[in-house]
Amino acid sequence: LTSAPLEQRKGMEFLVANMPDSDLLNIKAAYLLNNTDLAYQARKIVPWGKSIPEDVFFNNVLPYANIDETRDEWRKEFFDLCLPLIKNTKTPTEAALTLNREIFPKLKVRYSTQRKAPNQSPKESMASGLASCTGLSIMLSDACRSVCVPTRIVGTPLWANKRGNHTWVEIWDKDWHFTGACEPDPNGLDRGWFVGDAAQAKKDSFEHAIYASSFKRTDIHFPLVWAKRNTNVPAENVTDRYAKKKDTDSVRLMIQVVNQDQKRIAVPVTITDAKDDKKKWEGQSKGESVDTNDFLTFTLPPHRVFNLTVGPQTLKVETNEVGKEKLLIVAVPG
Repeated sequence: LTSAPLEQRKGMEFLVANMPDSDLLNIKAAYLLNNTDLAYQARKIVPWGKSIPEDVFFNNVLPYANIDETRDEWRKEFFDLCLPLIKNTKTPTEAALTLNREIFPKLKVRYSTQRKAPNQSPKESMASGLASCTGLSIMLSDACRSVCVPTRIVGTPLWANKRGNHTWVEIWDKDWHFTGACEPDPNGLDRGWFVGDAAQAKKDSFEHAIYASSFKRTDIHFPLVWAKRNTNVPAENVTDRYAKKKDTDSVRLMIQVVNQDQKRIAVPVTITDAKDDKKKWEGQSKGESVDTNDFLTFTLPPHRVFNLTVGPQTLKVETNEVGKEKLLIVAVPG
């Protein structure tokens, strides 16, 4: 605290007041001073820096960690890498979209279920080139924070349809917006394959709610599915931002295509109404490079029969009752 420049003292006080006990014991003063100095430097450089409220800057730019990942010295490396990438951007949104599109190819990191740990730090992910949705989210969050784009990790311990957990990133630009890490959408923020799953979240259910991480201490904790006894990561329940009323007019049909080795493959998929072949839906299934819960999804009328064409195969598919969803796994030869 006494070594921090006067204009950075309040930020340093915030970090020290909210640091987990293990960090208070293990992190060195030089690490904190360097981290804080770079964060304040970035705030002065980027055009939106002055418009970031102090409480948002403290809680979502200044912290050196997102959840329980290894405490890397990532900020200088990302500061040097990311500032040139976002030099022509004018808002946190533009910067976040640019970084989500460019850093993963540059750092040669991709999604894989073969990663060493779910909660890898940026340097751990860069060392192997593989990361989970959580590892990718940590990397994007840190890249954004290095150029004063406020971020937080968001996720659910278990989707309401019980198909697993997921983690993504929220970015602050006058309000909170979301994106999938390493899943840039050309149409901008607040889009992603998981929107339909998130819409079913349940605020009052611990395992089916959606949480946003916080560095500042709160009354609840961020659920770590890989370390369920660890309640040291503060959080907010943000389910209301994602949950939606049930769709009463359609059925979600999710398609996964696998080869003979049960590996997911990307191939064209066509659906036509069995009674009217002019009603057609087309898309491409998802391969192994995307999240395991990222399915090709069609929104279809209920109680109808459709022809599903995958390669040389055509199958009959019947949609369920209104508001339900159906997952179909199609195996193809070769």
